[in-house]
Amino acid sequence: MANVTLLGCGSWGSALAQIVAVNGHSVVAWHYKKHALDRMASTRKHPRLNRFSFHKNIHFESELAPSLKSADCIVVAVPSHAMRETILKSGPFIPRDAVIINVAKGIENGTLKTMSEVIESSLTFETNKIVSLYGPSHAEEVIANHPTTLVSASKSEETASFVQEIFSSDTLRVYRNNDIRGVELGGSLKNIIAIASGICDGIGFGDNTKAALLTRGIFEITQLGVAMGARADTFSGLSGIGDLIVTCLSRHSRNRFVGEEIGNGKSLEAILEPMEMVAEGVKTTQSVYDLSNKYDVEMPISEGVYQILFNKKDPKKIVTSLMTRDLIHERKNI
Repeated sequence: MANVTLLGCGSWGSALAQIVAVNGHSVVAWHYKKHALDRMASTRKHPRLNRFSFHKNIHFESELAPSLKSADCIVVAVPSHAMRETILKSGPFIPRDAVIINVAKGIENGTLKTMSEVIESSLTFETNKIVSLYGPSHAEEVIANHPTTLVSASKSEETASFVQEIFSSDTLRVYRNNDIRGVELGGSLKNIIAIASGICDGIGFGDNTKAALLTRGIFEITQLGVAMGARADTFSGLSGIGDLIVTCLSRHSRNRFVGEEIGNGKSLEAILEPMEMVAEGVKTTQSVYDLSNKYDVEMPISEGVYQILFNKKDPKKIVTSLMTRDLIHERKNI
């Protein structure tokens, strides 16, 4: 039995905590909002997950030090923009032999680091026990025991295998991959394409448009990934095309929702202000725009989303500009 610490009791972190608790592991759950944590502890309910009760193996703790002192592995389930601050605060209490599991999807603004790189650079000690657990998954379906697959990505095969074993069940199957950069890029960049997918839904485009968007979207994600040293075949896997499909098509997708509202004519500010959950793709769009310039990779869909979000360009005009670009070979540059 492993001692698991959860940092961040959002929907996805709580669903993962439930999985390992049902598998017989002990979980200590920490959240930055004490009043929300206290409510979950007293009601055994999550405010955003209907018909869900926390397993008896999950215990709640509002202080970081006692939460982490006995941890064999730590699931870091905070938004990507809060990752560095969370690790800096919790770092002094993290056991040096603990496995650190990142489940946030994003690229840090400014530094352009993936989440595993942010964790590594924020710790005061060296470790090869960092994993990113990604894949096509929504918390609502995981807690409903819908068959789901994830990928445990780490530079260390032993660490990836450990995570694979403690999370796998008869409804959740976990694979391994040692291309952690590719897995993280696929899982993060697909959120930008999901925003584009939602924009198309809001405008009223149909299946032809969605199919083209997903196909060309994974192409440009792969181009950037290869330029950054990832393997091209990673993007045909769970954290590439798999995660892209579920995020672009699902009613649960926050990023697709943001895009749909933009396609309906709403401003980004008006959409984000009332949202309780984080749409990671918005901040990632800025980082990927910077990465595409840094690595000189042409990413027309991602750049189009950037122009819509940050320069308030008309979505329909952006689509027209994409359709009337110079004609090229389908597999150019790969």
